[in-house]
Amino acid sequence: MNVLSSRESPIKNLLSPFNKFKYLTSLVLILVCFFLQNTNAQNIPNPTNIIGFEIGSDFHLATYEQSITYFEKLASASDMVEMKSAGKTSEGREWQYVMISTPENLEKIEHYKSISQQLAHPENLTREMAKALAKEGKAIVDISGGLHASEVAGAQHIITLAYDLVYNAKSEKYSGIFEDVILILWPSLNPDGQDIIANWYLGNVGTSYEVASTPWLYQKYVGHDNNRDAYMLNQLESRVVGSIWREWEPSIIHVHHQSSPFPTRIWLPPFAEPVAPQTPPLMAREVNMIGMAMAQELETEGLPGAVHMGKGFDAWYPGYIDYMPMMQNIPSFWTETSLYKFATPHFYTIKDFPKERADLRVESLYSSPWKGGWWRLGDAVKYMETASIAVLDYASKYKETLLFNKYQAGITTINKYKQEPPYAYFIKQKQRDPVRPVEFLKRLAFNGIKISQLDTDISFEGNEYPKGTWVIPMAQEFGELARQLIDIQEYPDIRESPDGPLEQPYDAAGWTLPYQMEVEVIAAMTPLSQLVYSNLKPVKGTALAENYNNDIDLSKVDFIGGAGFDTNEIAVGIIPLPGTLKGSGGTMVLNPKENNSFRVIGDAMSKNLPVSYNSKQQTYAISNTSRSQMQKWVKEYALNAKVTSSKSKTKVTSRIAVYDPWKASMDMGWTRWLLDNFKIPYTIIRNADINNGNLNKRFDVILLASEKPGTIENGFQKGMAPPQYTGGLKGLGVRNIESFISSGGTLVCLNKSTDFAIKELHLPVENNVEKLKKNEFFTGGSILEVTNNNLHPVMAGMPEKSGVFVFGSPVFKTLEGFEGEILSKYQEKGSPLLSGYLVGEKYMNDKAAAVDVHYKNGHVVLFGFQPQWRGQSMGTYRALFNALLYTNDVAKSHKIIEEWSSTDEEKEVEEFETSPEKENQDLN
Repeated sequence: MNVLSSRESPIKNLLSPFNKFKYLTSLVLILVCFFLQNTNAQNIPNPTNIIGFEIGSDFHLATYEQSITYFEKLASASDMVEMKSAGKTSEGREWQYVMISTPENLEKIEHYKSISQQLAHPENLTREMAKALAKEGKAIVDISGGLHASEVAGAQHIITLAYDLVYNAKSEKYSGIFEDVILILWPSLNPDGQDIIANWYLGNVGTSYEVASTPWLYQKYVGHDNNRDAYMLNQLESRVVGSIWREWEPSIIHVHHQSSPFPTRIWLPPFAEPVAPQTPPLMAREVNMIGMAMAQELETEGLPGAVHMGKGFDAWYPGYIDYMPMMQNIPSFWTETSLYKFATPHFYTIKDFPKERADLRVESLYSSPWKGGWWRLGDAVKYMETASIAVLDYASKYKETLLFNKYQAGITTINKYKQEPPYAYFIKQKQRDPVRPVEFLKRLAFNGIKISQLDTDISFEGNEYPKGTWVIPMAQEFGELARQLIDIQEYPDIRESPDGPLEQPYDAAGWTLPYQMEVEVIAAMTPLSQLVYSNLKPVKGTALAENYNNDIDLSKVDFIGGAGFDTNEIAVGIIPLPGTLKGSGGTMVLNPKENNSFRVIGDAMSKNLPVSYNSKQQTYAISNTSRSQMQKWVKEYALNAKVTSSKSKTKVTSRIAVYDPWKASMDMGWTRWLLDNFKIPYTIIRNADINNGNLNKRFDVILLASEKPGTIENGFQKGMAPPQYTGGLKGLGVRNIESFISSGGTLVCLNKSTDFAIKELHLPVENNVEKLKKNEFFTGGSILEVTNNNLHPVMAGMPEKSGVFVFGSPVFKTLEGFEGEILSKYQEKGSPLLSGYLVGEKYMNDKAAAVDVHYKNGHVVLFGFQPQWRGQSMGTYRALFNALLYTNDVAKSHKIIEEWSSTDEEKEVEEFETSPEKENQDLN
């Protein structure tokens, strides 16, 4: 064989006229494609050129406005990017999210949304139909950052992630991803907070306060708690995000955080123990796989320090916005990347490491220990982007499995509750407060739970259910969420050894909503009869077409104003029994057992209408108002009120002050949120207001929300924040508060702030559990039962027994010299635990949960629980409202009940529930 000719023959073949033409044509096409790809990439705006600095660089943070400016330019330059309006934030900012995929996918976006909806609500699908839809559909992946605005890298990485994805869209890796994936990208899940943090930090860069914390919340009301409101939907942002997720029913939800346990660099699922018991197993497995896929990609990219599980980030509490969707059959999770402070770099050495990690030992779930060195914002951005891309890659590779598993998880839940209890939940319309079940059910409906009503009276399992009773059939795709919120929680006793310390819950241990909201819910423990099914009518109303860009309030009966829950057709159809107005005269009498009574009181106070209190009947009254105004209140708020011609002598003229420390207080924020929604007039006061004195000339009642005594006493230490934000109330402030109370004022202290009052005012009260170790006494966030002194004005309207929410709460014991009254107390023997976890019940037995301490001419009201916890504990709202109206005149109208005068003796508590006969007596 001629070697030369064998080498030449391909060349000769190539240079034949026909093949030469083919070769040139191919070359031209390659060059054209290269040119087009290169031109497309060149047209993609670089964030550095738009924002003015490289994202992730030291000492720089992009604001939300800068971020949106960049995304608008990106959307203009690329047909892969679309911007959509989510609505508005609490501060009124326009809120947007971004969709990124191939132009072809975006053109058919409504079709793919429809497929996602069908798989999310699979009752009418067969397995074969679901398989076909999964094959045809696209994985919708939702990625966000900035929810906790002080964790700054999340919102910053969103910018670089979008740029890199679109700039490299034609690359082999990314083009493959977007064939199968539609990305929903939120520039920030907390736009208000992003601007608050960025502006604060940038204003301090280069000064001695560069890494100082903000002296205010980075969300209008709740700051860091914006991650813990998912099922209650009290905050506007929670409802906005929830409505978008119900619109798209994503295949994956990934929220970035920054709090990886030092010295690890990023924490990833699987979660720590325990997890919410109603989590669909298929979703849990999916999240575990995604967590490992992220870790593998980080190792591939040479980014060490990824860790899983551990002892911190459990998924027991379902209120997390980035975990609750698991019970809506969406693999949903958060990650925690390491953070120093804002965009300031920091250098770590092995001396900074905790002892158990200082040996750099390789662990099964910490395969590449981080060895220390510089840590910058840019490093966090890189870790986050790598994790996000891994999630997108996973979604692309396992698209069909993801989509089908959504169907399978829903069908599994439906079938489960066709075969085992609870088969349904019954909620009667007539309750102590008939609006409370409406508040409860609207939130469930907004989260996608289907609700029906009986259209006739029925008997079932020995109970009589009148027409109008609401029913939640459990054989529905989101049934696990309903059960998780309604059932009693029993937090598991997890210890490394039998005598070792409890693995404490990361958040709440118990949250059972019927207990918190004082709503009677009855579980059906046998399959619903055909009679029940035939008389069930699905709840449905006419929802607002617009999202959150208007102030229209279709249903004012719930205290969430504006659009509220009215954008959901089931929620808007949940209507209470109509209110009633009986009697004649010019005075409207309100029963404090109904929360909406306080909305009327707030409205009356704002209108300067006379408000009074009747100590014999424990009722409030509004005078000098028209019958038409009374009827308007009754109709709007579904109130049951009475009218009389008599007037009470005890006027309520409460000028309320709410103390706001410069160390941002979430509990204060929740309190302010509640007062704003109920339109209760109040004034925010700071350290200077109290230190300047003369408080009685301005206020009748001062409220201290739940804060540690050190926060109230000392605030920020000098040098930790600008001078105007340092210090607290120790010394002069305490003396002025003491003077305020002595002169007839009322101080109301919630939960942890009670320790401040006991200590600084030398009250004859002791926190019986203050010095106990956690293995001796521990409650976490749990619901405990108390007996109430409901003849006292502060507890007016409370039932004889109720559940209260405790979280690191005190337990009160009265001491020698105590004058005043016990407001609520724990049982003499046994455990008061209703839901959650409790160790050390003996330290609570026959001790007080709330106390009214008489202090010279005034009063100190101590709540050893949280009456407004995250807006969930609606059953104890009235105790807080009563306390804020508990002026000196109201206190003088009340006669002390001896049985409640101390905790020293065991006394039989009589029943104080108002009887029907008493309610029919003359109210004055």
